[in-house]
Amino acid sequence: MLRREPPGAAGPLPEDDFFLPDLCAPRAVFFAVLLAELLVLVHYLADSVPGPFDWQGLGPASLFVQWCVLLSSALLCLLRPLLARLRLPLVTLAALAVVATVTAVSSGLARLAYPPMLAAVQAPGWILRNVLVAVLLAGIVLRYFYLQQQLVRQQRAGLQARLASLRSRIQPHFLFNTLNSIASLIAARPGAAESAVEDLAELLRASLREDEQETTVAEEVALCERYLAIEALRLGDRLTVEWAVDDGARGARLPTLLLQPLLENAVNHGIARLPEGGCIRVVIEARDGELRLSVVNPVPGHGPEAAGSGEQLALDNIRQRLAALYPGRHRFRAAPAGDSYAVAVRLPLGRPP
Repeated sequence: MLRREPPGAAGPLPEDDFFLPDLCAPRAVFFAVLLAELLVLVHYLADSVPGPFDWQGLGPASLFVQWCVLLSSALLCLLRPLLARLRLPLVTLAALAVVATVTAVSSGLARLAYPPMLAAVQAPGWILRNVLVAVLLAGIVLRYFYLQQQLVRQQRAGLQARLASLRSRIQPHFLFNTLNSIASLIAARPGAAESAVEDLAELLRASLREDEQETTVAEEVALCERYLAIEALRLGDRLTVEWAVDDGARGARLPTLLLQPLLENAVNHGIARLPEGGCIRVVIEARDGELRLSVVNPVPGHGPEAAGSGEQLALDNIRQRLAALYPGRHRFRAAPAGDSYAVAVRLPLGRPP
C-alpha cells in the first residue's frame, strides 16, 4: 500500500503555489523593514532597563539588522525560482543557510567598519550569537509563511468545493426545465422535438464541463442562444429576445453558467406566465473597467410575488457564486421594476480569481 505524502514533501513545489512569498514585492519589503526596526527597538528597550536608553547604539544596530534582513530577502527573492523546484526540507535548509551566511559575513564586516564600538566584543562568540538569533527568527518566519500558505490552500479548496456545489445545483434544475420543454413537443411536433434533443446534447456538452469554471461572453451568449432556441419551440412567437452585446465585451471572461440561469428565470417566471408572451432584453457591455450585464423581462401583475419569486434557486446561487469569486468587488441586483423584472450584474474585467 502506497503512502500519500503531503504536498511539497514528495516533490518540487509549483512556483505559483510556493509557500515562500515574493520578498521583492513592495509590501513585503515594507513589512520586513518595519519588523526589523521593531525588533531592534524591543532589544534596546529591554537592554536599557534600568539605565538610560542607548540612542548612540540604536543607529548602527538598526543599520546592521536592516542590512542583514534586506540582503537576505533580496537573495531569497533571486533564488525563489530555483528554490521552488526543491522539496520542502531542502527549501527550508537552503533559506536558513542563506540567512546564516549573510549574517555571518555581515557581522565580520561590521567589526571591520566599527572597530572602536565592537572592540570589547569577542569576535567568534558575537558572530555565532548573531547567526543563531538570525536563524531562529528566520525559522519562525518560514514557519509562518508555510502555515499561511496551507491556510490559503484550505480556503481555496473550500471555495472550489462550494462553487462546485452551487454549480451542480444549477445544472439539474436547468436540465429538468429543458427536458420538460422537449417533452411538450414530442406528441405534437416530433421533428422539432428531435431537433431540440440534438440542440440539448450540444448544450449539455458545453455546460457540463467540470474542468472549465470560466468562459467568455461570446461563449456564454452562444450557450444561451441554444437554450432559447429550445424554449422557442415550446413558446413560439410568445418569446422574443433582444440582444445588445458590445463587441468589446465579447472576449471578456466571466464564470460559466452565469447568464443562462438568468434567462431561464426570465422565461419560466415571466414570459411563460404571460398569455401574450413578451420580449427579454439582454444588455452586455464593458465600461469603466467593469463587465455589466442586465436582463429585463415582463412579468404578470405587479409586486415581488408576481416577479417570478417561486423558484429563486438560480438567483440565490448566482448571488452566492459571485460573493465567493468577487468578494466586495461585484454588484448584483434583482428587483421588480414596474411591470418588469430586472437583474443587473457588474463584475471587474479580467479572469475570475
